[in-house]
Amino acid sequence: MSAIELHPLTEPSRTPSLSSKDVLGPENIRDETEPPRDAVDALPRWNYPKVHMWRTFAAFWSFFVVGMNDGSYGLEEYYSLNYTIVSLIFLSPFAGYSLAAITNNLVHIRLGQRGVAIIGPCCHLISYIVLALHPPYAVLVVMFIFVGFGNGLIDAAWCAWLANMANANQIAGFLHCFYAVGATAAPLVATGLFSRSGVEWYYYYYILIGTSFIELATSTLAFWTQTGARYCADNPSTQTQTSGRTREAIKYKLTWIFALFIFGYMGAEVSLGGWIVVFMTKLRSATSFQSGATATGFWAGMAVGRVVLGFVTARLGEFRSVLVYIGISIGLELVFWLVPNLIVSAVAVALLGAFLGPLFPTAMVLVTKMMPRHLHVGSVGFAAAIGGSGGAIFPFLVGAIAQEKGVESLQPVILSILVLILGLWVSIPWVGKRMRGVESAMEGGRAD
Repeated sequence: MSAIELHPLTEPSRTPSLSSKDVLGPENIRDETEPPRDAVDALPRWNYPKVHMWRTFAAFWSFFVVGMNDGSYGLEEYYSLNYTIVSLIFLSPFAGYSLAAITNNLVHIRLGQRGVAIIGPCCHLISYIVLALHPPYAVLVVMFIFVGFGNGLIDAAWCAWLANMANANQIAGFLHCFYAVGATAAPLVATGLFSRSGVEWYYYYYILIGTSFIELATSTLAFWTQTGARYCADNPSTQTQTSGRTREAIKYKLTWIFALFIFGYMGAEVSLGGWIVVFMTKLRSATSFQSGATATGFWAGMAVGRVVLGFVTARLGEFRSVLVYIGISIGLELVFWLVPNLIVSAVAVALLGAFLGPLFPTAMVLVTKMMPRHLHVGSVGFAAAIGGSGGAIFPFLVGAIAQEKGVESLQPVILSILVLILGLWVSIPWVGKRMRGVESAMEGGRAD
């Protein structure tokens, strides 16, 4: 024990002295950066101390609200716009996510998690109030920039925090499951409002006003004591400059690999979720109810997959499990594309959601295992924010392509994205058998 305590005193500059070249290859990931196998007992738990339980539930609810945000219900008909123009509401959050990537560390240092707990929900609440007033379409696009900023802050903060918990794969799976549950509830609620009550699309945002108000209250109360001073005290190895951690994090090749991986993954997820109704209606001759049910099946499959496969990932290991999940997803995507049958397509989409679901939380857990602790928020925040931009850019591109080539162009785009992220995952610069810590992450030898 004394050796562990004296080690930082004998080599005080060991971690800060890392350069970008030091981390490009797996041979430079040192054994001492990896905790011992029994260190899991020292990790914080979601239910201990008790305040962690309330904070975990608040984070879950925030992700539920983010999930309910996805979709563009009734916009084409209400505004009399084509696919390309409607798709701008997918593209506009890109600016918000980009701003979140730049300011995420500043918010943590100056305001702490309390700042995220207030700013993120406020971005949701204010935007939804404006959207409920069904303003001109240009205003709608601007409001989604604020939504994207709030989503980017929330993604980074709660992913990084929960990924450092004991049993991280399972907890992260539940966190992202709540996103999928929110996305599952969205078409159900919207379908009920539009088909049965006959109300316009903007009534949906009255519901989101209520959910985001609850989000603001629960997050603020749960994280009120988590100030900037507390955050800096909990991360003493970090640089004092407000922007230093982001700059340091983006020098790591791993940060960029994970960011591009999440960028592609979010593009595939949101493109499928956002355009599946149109695809099923146009190419599978599905009714409105059948198309909505298919979209619900996709998000429901994602929710189930994130919970159930989180336990599988903990046994199989992050690296290997993602390879398996992407391989199965590619096969299911081919079935969805090439078999022109309504039932087969619906089943394939639900299973596709189940195997795509664990990719995001698994990647977030793995990046925290491989990066120094003081760079977790910077690296996870950058990856989540850039990744969230993929959820804005790719659906816009799909809409633009669909306007010119037809909605059938959705499938080759999704398939190409899946192949791309598979290549990115394989390119993670590890030689697992050289380093005990990396081998443990790849083979699942280390317990979460």
